[in-house]
Amino acid sequence: MHARRALLYMPGDDMRKIQKATTLGVDCICMDMEDGVALNRKAEARQTIAQALQSLNFGAAERLARINAIGSGFESDDLAVVLPARPDGIVIPKVEHAEQIQWVSQMIAGYEELYGWPKESICLLAVVESARGVVNLPQIASADPRLQAIIFGAEDFAGDIGATRTPEGWEVFYARSAVVTYAAAYDLQAIDMVYIDFQDIEGLRREAEQGAQMAFSGKQIIHPNQVAPVQEAFTPSDEAIAYALRVQQAFEEHQKAGKGAFALDGKMIDAPIMKSAQRVLALARAAGKI
Repeated sequence: MHARRALLYMPGDDMRKIQKATTLGVDCICMDMEDGVALNRKAEARQTIAQALQSLNFGAAERLARINAIGSGFESDDLAVVLPARPDGIVIPKVEHAEQIQWVSQMIAGYEELYGWPKESICLLAVVESARGVVNLPQIASADPRLQAIIFGAEDFAGDIGATRTPEGWEVFYARSAVVTYAAAYDLQAIDMVYIDFQDIEGLRREAEQGAQMAFSGKQIIHPNQVAPVQEAFTPSDEAIAYALRVQQAFEEHQKAGKGAFALDGKMIDAPIMKSAQRVLALARAAGKI
């Protein structure tokens, strides 16, 4: 699965900004046809994204396209124009039911068959941003094999329940925790909320570090200045990687000797600690550090 420490949104109707994004070293570039594009620019966004997919060198960045919400009247045209250009994945906004994911998956499957592409070669990411979406997380998380990540939309969620957004974020904490919990239960990545003040780098860094501590895989971002601090926050430190490697080696040695729990540096190591170490190592591999 692709590393998604930072998922950068770029307006789909602006080729210059998309081209700029390809130079930033960001894990994921999500070209937007939804909220970032005016109603009278939807058609232009589709064409611009298709052109970008076919002409630009994205390097190691994942190439995602966010369609308009299912039921908006735009989604079918979005897919019809963008899918032939073969993005790496489709982001579905405002997901509330498993059927929405399954419908997009079926559409993608038709194009994979038409063009002779490998099955499930185009992935799906679902944005959960309403009370109903949070309530239906078990069905959403298990909706389709193509689904790789759940993205939490805090601003829309707060608006949906009538909450006032605060810097502390307690009004969205339950939903944020639910997203990361259900993602883990179904072996999916969880992508954390946007920090909308793109000039407040220290605030962004604190929130990103908190998201990493909560076990999110990465964070949505909206400005090039947010790339470095967010990807750093979701990359394990050299010390954490070294310790995880020691835990893994010691665990394997004790398992071979028929021993379960054991002590390392004065701390008891058992299966949950080993699982935590494996997660650190997986993040490190995804980030290219080992």
